[in-house]
Amino acid sequence: MLEFAGLGELYKHLSKAGRFSERRSSSYIDQLSSALLYLHRKHVNLRISYWVSMVIGDFGWSVHAPGNRRLTLCGTLNYLPPEMVSGSRALCD
Repeated sequence: MLEFAGLGELYKHLSKAGRFSERRSSSYIDQLSSALLYLHRKHVNLRISYWVSMVIGDFGWSVHAPGNRRLTLCGTLNYLPPEMVSGSRALCD
């Protein structure tokens, strides 16, 4: 579940304004820095794509398994659907 962000994407606002004031920019940078520190503490990976842009990665689905299927839950527990947690759909491809 995500918090409702009724004002839309930051890029849309930047495109419309052309540039942000120093105060507004510093506020956004401060918030983004706090978010990155939080992600780091939660062991969420930040990677760089081929296009040299940052990508947030959660490796909860990554596993080395000799076969094509796992016999355990896969993914980050907080984000699994209820049917997987309850055991009615616990196997992953």
